[in-house]
Amino acid sequence: MSEMYAHVSVKILEKEYQISCLASERNALLDSAEALNGKMREIRDSGKVVGLDRIAVMAALNMAHDLIQAETKDQAIENSLGTRLKMMADRVDSILGSNKQLEL
Repeated sequence: MSEMYAHVSVKILEKEYQISCLASERNALLDSAEALNGKMREIRDSGKVVGLDRIAVMAALNMAHDLIQAETKDQAIENSLGTRLKMMADRVDSILGSNKQLEL
């Protein structure tokens, strides 16, 4: 069964774009466009970068950097939790093993 498509209008730096996406992804697209617009405005308003192309590239690089940092942090947390869960499971197994020996 195919999903319905939505035609969404987004405005980025006062320029309007028409984009098609799955209807179920409409809100995520609008949120993404809002985040991109905010980042591009921030870069434009800093006055350090001139030109829409350069602003877009800088915004993309900044957002990609933020994403990579978040993924790295998530991976570190996941690894830490995995290690702690393994230690807890080993401890539970050890305690249960001790109880079995006492019952004999």
